[in-house]
Amino acid sequence: MEIDLSFLNTKPKIIIDTKVAFPREDLEKAGILSMDEIEVKGEITSNLDEYFLTLNLKGKMVLPCNLTLEPVDYQFALEVKENLNEITENFKKNQKTIDILPIIWENILMEIPMKVVSPKAKNMKTKGDGWELITDSEPKANNSLAKLKDLL
Repeated sequence: MEIDLSFLNTKPKIIIDTKVAFPREDLEKAGILSMDEIEVKGEITSNLDEYFLTLNLKGKMVLPCNLTLEPVDYQFALEVKENLNEITENFKKNQKTIDILPIIWENILMEIPMKVVSPKAKNMKTKGDGWELITDSEPKANNSLAKLKDLL
């Protein structure tokens, strides 16, 4: 999504109001099953030789449940505030355009939660014959230390 920065010479800001989609292979690499078009609203402003980006991103991604691998809808809304001169490695003062799609993608990747659990997983069987599901929320005693107590 190339933005022409030369408009900032005649206007105080560039308004951004669009929707963006990402390729399926990028979604798969990030562990996202699918994602609707992302609503992008915001602006780019200029202060002397610095450019500032302010965006509001809103969308829905479908992620696999960590317990059942069933698809789970995950709604997200986030605000992005960036100084383009600081985050873009090859940004030059005389540059006429900038691609903000990588900035949007990086912020969406940061929004992916570490763990997603389907509502259906609440009724999931957690014990069986010779097995038990262990979760982080259930602290287990360290049996090896209990055996040391018997030696004393």
